[in-house]
Amino acid sequence: MIFRKEHGSANVATVVERKSRYTVLFRNNDRRSKPIVGQLISHLGALPAQARQSLTFDRGLEFVSWRELEKGMGTSVWFCDPQAPWQKGTVENTNKRVRRYLPAETVVLDVSNREIRALCDRLNTTPRKCLGFQTPKEIFSQYLLAMKGQSM
Repeated sequence: MIFRKEHGSANVATVVERKSRYTVLFRNNDRRSKPIVGQLISHLGALPAQARQSLTFDRGLEFVSWRELEKGMGTSVWFCDPQAPWQKGTVENTNKRVRRYLPAETVVLDVSNREIRALCDRLNTTPRKCLGFQTPKEIFSQYLLAMKGQSM
């Protein structure tokens, strides 16, 4: 689920909810595992537990602290098999979309948090054919409302 657009020690991480295609992007200024896991907890921890049940990663070294996700927010972690890109098709498609706005020559440290949030908004408010021409934001909001209704 994580994409790394690297430049030096900085990168942009991508987290995509599989069914709605709702995307969260954030800059990670440190390639070590604990900072990226801390960012994941920070960005996803406010979601209802049902909306953050599991994350799937590739087998990069930045995920060696994956157990912290279970401790920090109760999220289970899965890893793709080596050389099995079909197991992370949604995030690869999203990364292709992100690369339209953050091409290879982009210096990640020069991209502001505001610009990253604006890119998230753009991705999440663009209607998608695979979603019946609804937006990821609409689908994810409906999912969150349904969860809230179930817990009442």
